[in-house]
Amino acid sequence: MRRWNGWGDENNGMELPPGGVGFLHERVGKAKALADASLESVLARTPPSRLPAHPLITTDAEARVRHARGQSLPDWLAMRSGDFQYFPDGVAFPESSEDVRELLDFCLERDIVVIPYGGGTSVAGHINPFDSDMPILTMDMGRMNSLLELDEESQLATFGAGTPGPHLEAQLRARGYTLGHFPQSFELSTVGGWVASRSSGQQSLRYGRIEQLFAGGRVETPRGTLYIPTFPASSAGPDIREIILGSEGRMGVLTEVKVRVTPLAEKEDFYVIVFPSWTQAKTAARELVQGKTQLSMLRVSNAVETETQLALAGHPRQIEWLERYLKWRGASEGKCMMTVGVTGSADQCRAAKRQFNALIKQHRGVNTGTLLGRKWAQKRFLMPYLREALWRDGYVVDTLETATDWDNVDHLLNKVEANLRAGLEPEGERVHVFTHLSHFYGQGCSIYTTYVFKSGVTYEETLARWRRMKTSTSDIIVNNRGTISHQHGVGKDHAPYLPVEKGELGMCAIAALCREFDPQQLMNPGTLIASVEPPQATVKKSVKRGDAWTT
Repeated sequence: MRRWNGWGDENNGMELPPGGVGFLHERVGKAKALADASLESVLARTPPSRLPAHPLITTDAEARVRHARGQSLPDWLAMRSGDFQYFPDGVAFPESSEDVRELLDFCLERDIVVIPYGGGTSVAGHINPFDSDMPILTMDMGRMNSLLELDEESQLATFGAGTPGPHLEAQLRARGYTLGHFPQSFELSTVGGWVASRSSGQQSLRYGRIEQLFAGGRVETPRGTLYIPTFPASSAGPDIREIILGSEGRMGVLTEVKVRVTPLAEKEDFYVIVFPSWTQAKTAARELVQGKTQLSMLRVSNAVETETQLALAGHPRQIEWLERYLKWRGASEGKCMMTVGVTGSADQCRAAKRQFNALIKQHRGVNTGTLLGRKWAQKRFLMPYLREALWRDGYVVDTLETATDWDNVDHLLNKVEANLRAGLEPEGERVHVFTHLSHFYGQGCSIYTTYVFKSGVTYEETLARWRRMKTSTSDIIVNNRGTISHQHGVGKDHAPYLPVEKGELGMCAIAALCREFDPQQLMNPGTLIASVEPPQATVKKSVKRGDAWTT
């Protein structure tokens, strides 16, 4: 059974090792957990539905509660405190594109807001209801979860948009294929959600981000059905496929997704390499990617994240021996871990291993083999459960992510970490901050920063602490050549920062697309872009002076 107030299955979880609790006491201080609200108390506070009856819609209170929040930290605090604020008026469970079309027409006729819902894993407020004079319908795509077609000659697979990661991979693997898209939210997130938010998987070096994997599909929009054909490439004007990528439910509901799949690899290994310093680890990663070494993934942890990972790993005896060995090899204080994935045929894997071993040797890296890599692979989709374990001990954890060019990585990373680390100093509180580079490109990389702090005395104080750090750091990101989101989308939470990245004309273009697809503005309003009304100040008249046009 899925948790109603947290991440994942109630039967799954992670525990902090005894040494991990002590580590946090040293870095942040002893903490005290806040009390959780009960599901019964939240159900008692759920307001009556404003929706008219429809056979595909339920107004059951528990269904509405379970679809009222995502997985951002404000969502977490709302669920744990029981102060949800807003609820959808009902939840629909379509089973086909025709059901979605029927529901959209029903909502358009009655001025009902529609929020598409995939796996409920948003950390940016994509799926949250809001204060609205109109009823709100959440459309849960979870029953549209099947492999509809597999074209083995073209290596194209068609899925219902609500297919979650494990179910998608299981259906493909039964036929000898993989999509290879493995975000950390893989357990719950869906293929439609990946497309809608421009997701990136942990092994994107081999398989590509979702924009490389998304080939076409079907979208039910307020203006009608949009079919996106599959072409290997096209120069026939702007790409409609790219318009739907990252549209976050503002232009319609993605119902069928066609993706490019790959035959299952013969071999796959993950290695952990330890470098004496951050500069050596980062430089080695950049050279591996720019040299086009055939890796499936790279991850580089800075010194504080490396220290934290080793402290929370458990098995203190083995870690002690590892630390001694690394010190003997010249990787002691300030050391940084790199995780490398190699996937393909046996010959491809051997060739890639030779290449990366030669390069890491130049930068004094110590290859520890595959043991730590296997441990990482076994636990990589369990990490979201760590928030639950930390919460029980009174700690709050959240993340920020961005991407920038190589020449700006250290500048931006240092500003982000410094701002978070000092974020609660006025209150005399400490924040534990650490970072890894999680996705790599020839041009630059993503920066993924985690921060841990103590709960406040109340939920309100805890939220206020988070908000100060989140908003000030987001300002730093967009004003220092970073994107507001590399892999989590925009949602409602990041929408205020998007104009810095897109510019005035870019925002007008996005707004125009939203108006064209959804004239009544009932599709997920407030997500991606706060307003789709054209600002009057930007409407300028062009006149001809001589042989030239001027504005």
